[in-house]
Amino acid sequence: MPRLTLQTAGESHGPLLTGLVTGLPAGLRIDAAAVNADLARRQHGYGRGGRMKIEKDEVRFTGGLRGGETLGGPIAFEIANRDHGVWEKVMAPMDVDPDAAAKRRLTSPRPGHADLAGGLKYGRRDLRDILERASARETAARVAAGALCRQLLLALGVRVKSGVLSVGEIAVPEGPRSFEDLEKVDETSPFRLVDRGVEAAAKDAVDAAAKAGDTLGGTILVGARGVPAGLGSHVSWTEKLDGRIARAMMSIPSVKAVSLGEGVANAFRRGSAAHDAIYHEPERGLFRTSNRAGGLEGGITNGEDVLVTLFQKPISTLRDGLPSVDIETKQSHRAQYERSDVTAVPACGVIGEAMLAFVLADALLEKTGGDSMEEVKRNFEGFVKAQKQF
Repeated sequence: MPRLTLQTAGESHGPLLTGLVTGLPAGLRIDAAAVNADLARRQHGYGRGGRMKIEKDEVRFTGGLRGGETLGGPIAFEIANRDHGVWEKVMAPMDVDPDAAAKRRLTSPRPGHADLAGGLKYGRRDLRDILERASARETAARVAAGALCRQLLLALGVRVKSGVLSVGEIAVPEGPRSFEDLEKVDETSPFRLVDRGVEAAAKDAVDAAAKAGDTLGGTILVGARGVPAGLGSHVSWTEKLDGRIARAMMSIPSVKAVSLGEGVANAFRRGSAAHDAIYHEPERGLFRTSNRAGGLEGGITNGEDVLVTLFQKPISTLRDGLPSVDIETKQSHRAQYERSDVTAVPACGVIGEAMLAFVLADALLEKTGGDSMEEVKRNFEGFVKAQKQF
């Protein structure tokens, strides 16, 4: 059973997003400014749409904290949707203006989006009922929850970072990637690339796609340093940490593939070139000289940096719309347009950090137990000490 849980609620143009996190120990100091900083990072990036100029996401805690310190119970928070004022007659939770709602009705689903599949599943004839919840706007709540988990991890010496490897066809030079690459990422950069040498080309690619009414995807590296060996387990498929990480990353909108370490490249190598040899020296203990496994073996962390590559498809909302069908008339119709981004690859990395932080915090608390930060730290230190004596 997971130690941590996260439940979010709210629609893209509803009044607000709500989050409820359970399982964090008592006594964890929460820095709201740090949470808001991650929310701002999620909104950052070249190629974002007009919505980012309207929203200025800030978290408001409504339960589970006292004086900025966790109490051990569920932590409730909300993030206001500033755009709701314009949409209130359409997206109010109780009273909706029929005429205003009719003008925003969506009946021509976008290929690649949840519109049609969700409409079929839930029997909704106005596909706005699907897109409002399927929207990536929901990830703001996940970033806030991940920021709480990041603060738990930092208290135990674990750091989580990300960086962009490619935008469309523009990619940084190939080569083995490490956490050091992520530490070099400039957070003020419009793309958060691990190598700013291709930044100008990436900007040109986004501008060209925008001019054509098209969109771009890309790849992102997310990593964690300081993760001890022994998180996760090989004894059950549900406990394998690589599977849990992959599930969390695949839940991010538009992420359609995940690679742990050099998982994709390893599929084309011989075994002798795919694994990480083990060495031992008295002063260092057990160690590796490579990290092709991305810090996980047999579903368990092995003490190396955890490295995950995300593959994000192009956003499915295109200005001119792909061929579709009006579900009411059954006639051919271009997919309807909703205000959107040209690319959200830089933001995807921030969301990936949040999801990795959440999964690692869950696995760590699962291993250490403890209802207070004092107890968690004591158990964590004993756990790490025992490993060094192995």
